[in-house]
Amino acid sequence: MTEAVSPDRRRVLTAGAAVLGAAASAQLWLPATARAAVHKPLPDGVFSLGVASGDPLPDGVVLWTRLAPDPLNGGGMPNLPVPVEWQVAQDSRFRKVVRRGTAQARPQYGHSVHVDVRGLRPDTTYWFRFRAGGQLSRTGRTRTAPAAGSSGGSLRVALASCQNWQHGYFTPYADMLEQDPDIVVFVGDYIYESVPSATGVRRHEGTGEPYSLTQYRNRYAQYRSDPDLAEMHANAPFVVSFDDHEVDNDFAGEIPQDPAKQPHDAFVARLTAAYQAFYEHMPVRASAVPNGPHIRMYRRLEFGRLARLNVLDTRQYRSDQATSQEGAQDPSLTMLGAAQKRWLVDGLRHSPARWNLIASQIMMAETDLQVGPGKLWFYDAWDGYQAERNALLQEFRRVSNPVVLTGDRHLTMISDLKADFTDPKSAVVGAEFVGTSISSNGDQDQEAFRKEWDPRRADNPHWKLLDAHRGYHLFDIRRSGIDARVRVVDTVVKPEATSRTLAALRVEAGRPGVHLV
Repeated sequence: MTEAVSPDRRRVLTAGAAVLGAAASAQLWLPATARAAVHKPLPDGVFSLGVASGDPLPDGVVLWTRLAPDPLNGGGMPNLPVPVEWQVAQDSRFRKVVRRGTAQARPQYGHSVHVDVRGLRPDTTYWFRFRAGGQLSRTGRTRTAPAAGSSGGSLRVALASCQNWQHGYFTPYADMLEQDPDIVVFVGDYIYESVPSATGVRRHEGTGEPYSLTQYRNRYAQYRSDPDLAEMHANAPFVVSFDDHEVDNDFAGEIPQDPAKQPHDAFVARLTAAYQAFYEHMPVRASAVPNGPHIRMYRRLEFGRLARLNVLDTRQYRSDQATSQEGAQDPSLTMLGAAQKRWLVDGLRHSPARWNLIASQIMMAETDLQVGPGKLWFYDAWDGYQAERNALLQEFRRVSNPVVLTGDRHLTMISDLKADFTDPKSAVVGAEFVGTSISSNGDQDQEAFRKEWDPRRADNPHWKLLDAHRGYHLFDIRRSGIDARVRVVDTVVKPEATSRTLAALRVEAGRPGVHLV
């Protein structure tokens, strides 16, 4: 995407302004048959969950909304399909409409709408909106990917993860909006399945953990009501995946965290509900429509010849977690499953891109928790799947500029990736940015964090930056290198915050690893 940023792209579109600007022509852009399609008036506020876009292509993008006038109580829609009109325009006032159509919001998918628009121009900003039952949505803004053969320009990427409603407000998104990324890569823990807490900054809806489809829908709807998250969704396309908390903490495949309390059949039913609710609330293509307790989320997006983004699924196909050092080195354990691993390796080996980005929900670099001799790993991360991780790192030797983008840890952990973490002198084969959380862990005690983690630095010489502030990472990707900034906020326990750049880092093309600027 181009280096210059137009004033239009810097505009912040508010819901009130969008509706006001569209109201005068509301009846003009819909055919009479569509205006008459819904005979009974819909409840007010059908667009309470806002709009979003995602997974941009050079000629298209997914547009999303969900009709939900009573979002925290199942949605509140009649048990009927509802026609939803959509428009895409070259301008925010919709004077130059380039695509339009009608989608069906069906009750079996929570009256969600996923429009896979094609026929758009590469590397171009567009505006979009929906209309149903005489009601207009707010206006959204999105952007297509560069043309397939383009090799210049730049791509601005924001990396986000881990937004716990009860731990704080999603204030980092307000700063992210001002930074105007081309895409937002969200690598997991969009919701948390934890029970409501009376001591939280905000309280989860409901009375317990979600298990049913309605309960998961309500939890997603609550998270979608955060104003900063809603504004970010309306202003840039997201590329999303899930980690564990969208279902159940630390689950692996069809194995829950607590098998003694969740029999297999019950957990399969929970997976089915959780995956469907995830699909219903995310701007993803029809390829992600769940098939019972299965959903296809690993996929690949191209940004010209500048960058290839490989989005992994590190939950659905993994072996159960190891419980010992010996178990973590078992060569039979898999994080990706055979099919996804082949897909990833083939995509890396044959990539035409300058930069090969991998969105991995959990940390790839080693974390040795044991101070002094010996090793103590996090078994839920790639450290628990050593053989597959090490084989993948060997592949990185033959890959053009591999960079891993990760979440999960609620910390900023930026590292060199080593061919062999048992050998401090081993070759550096890539870089990893573990993004901090949007709100999970709240306003962490920095002194206590340093006391716990600084003694481990000597045993993890590949760590380049370690921090516990809340925020996100921002990347400006060009052919010559990636300039990264760690953006943090001073608080998430209040609805407004002050942001700053904690650190700036650089990855040079052709020189594996990362360094502080």
